[in-house]
Amino acid sequence: MEQQMPLAARMRPETLDEFVGQQHIIGRNRLLYRAIKGDRLSSVIFYGPPGTGKTTLAKIISLETKYRFVQLNAVSAGVKEIREIAAEARNPMLNPRGKVILFFDEIHRLNKGQQDVLLPYVEEGTIILIGATTENPYFEVNKALLSRSTIFRFEPLDDEDILELLDRCLKDEEKGLGKYPIRLEDDAAKHIAKLSDGDARVALNALELAFLTTPPNEEGIIVIDLETARECIQQKTLKYDKDGDNHYDITSAFIKSMRNYMEPDAVLYWLARMIESGEKPEFIARRIIICAAEDVGLANPAALQVAVAASQAVERVGWPESRIILAEAALMVACSPKSNACYAGIDEALEDVRNEKSAAVPMHLRDAHYKGAQEFGHGKGYKYSHDYPMANAVQPYLPPEFANKRYYRPKNSGYEAKIRQRLVLLKGDQDI
Repeated sequence: MEQQMPLAARMRPETLDEFVGQQHIIGRNRLLYRAIKGDRLSSVIFYGPPGTGKTTLAKIISLETKYRFVQLNAVSAGVKEIREIAAEARNPMLNPRGKVILFFDEIHRLNKGQQDVLLPYVEEGTIILIGATTENPYFEVNKALLSRSTIFRFEPLDDEDILELLDRCLKDEEKGLGKYPIRLEDDAAKHIAKLSDGDARVALNALELAFLTTPPNEEGIIVIDLETARECIQQKTLKYDKDGDNHYDITSAFIKSMRNYMEPDAVLYWLARMIESGEKPEFIARRIIICAAEDVGLANPAALQVAVAASQAVERVGWPESRIILAEAALMVACSPKSNACYAGIDEALEDVRNEKSAAVPMHLRDAHYKGAQEFGHGKGYKYSHDYPMANAVQPYLPPEFANKRYYRPKNSGYEAKIRQRLVLLKGDQDI
């Protein structure tokens, strides 16, 4: 039966010393390593992408611990199973140690009610919970359960880790392919490692497929070359859940690259990641518009115009041509001089409006056109701007209480540098 299992399942390590990757959490003398070795594990949540060792580590714990170990999957298990396990854990005849280690795979699929059932058992220590999830536990797991658990984040495996697993598989005669005459060429191994994108399961599945579909040569050796590897793993699966962390992380990298002055290559890379992952062009266009307004501002007013035009264009065009439109708009923002003076200015003004006493509109600025307004003195003494040089009529425009406020502080960047020069000339204030 074990021989019928997929290669990736057969090659699961059975000890901590065999475990590959995740040295930041499971390396020797790390907290988790010591807890497992000492059989002093408390409730934990393993969080990370598929194929990084979450289930494998849980199975290693099941072999290391002296406590009863139970595995459930949140897809098929619920309240009934949780209560049955808790009852067994509390039964001194069935479980003299008084505790059960419960591994809940895909714990993010448990609804709030099911998670609430777990809580008292975890709190009293009857159940030591190991939860595994590919979703952000801070969004998917109850806060009360999180506060009683330690979260360990699993990262995608390095190419070196994948290559080590492939080599181990080719040498292992009991669980792997060591008893077969196989030669995996270096460039083929590197191709599998690269396109597996940090997922050990994908890499081992590709190796197994290559082994099963490649006939021996004249010497009786199964040679897995680069061409064969390309056929077995043609395209990597991009990790990009539109509601998950990866989505937000890549979007953040895209925006921060646009925000910096002259990082066009990074901008195009993160844009390509979003496009290839199937992100909607409208979503990307909105991010470019926001960046043009917040981070470019009046340093290059044309950036916002291009961004808005791109947003309208992608609604009419769609993929694949929209990639060019979005690239042009993103590069316009990335390569523009930067100023967040408008962004900072309006937020500061809003802060005063919300928190300070509302000031009356000065009389000379009030509307004098409606009936009775002039009798109340509205508009009296107002100086018409176009009657003065450069349309600059010197008179108060802010209420007296805010006369010394400076909300807009233009920077010496791009077109905004010219605005600053004019303000300094007209206002005579070098501190603008």
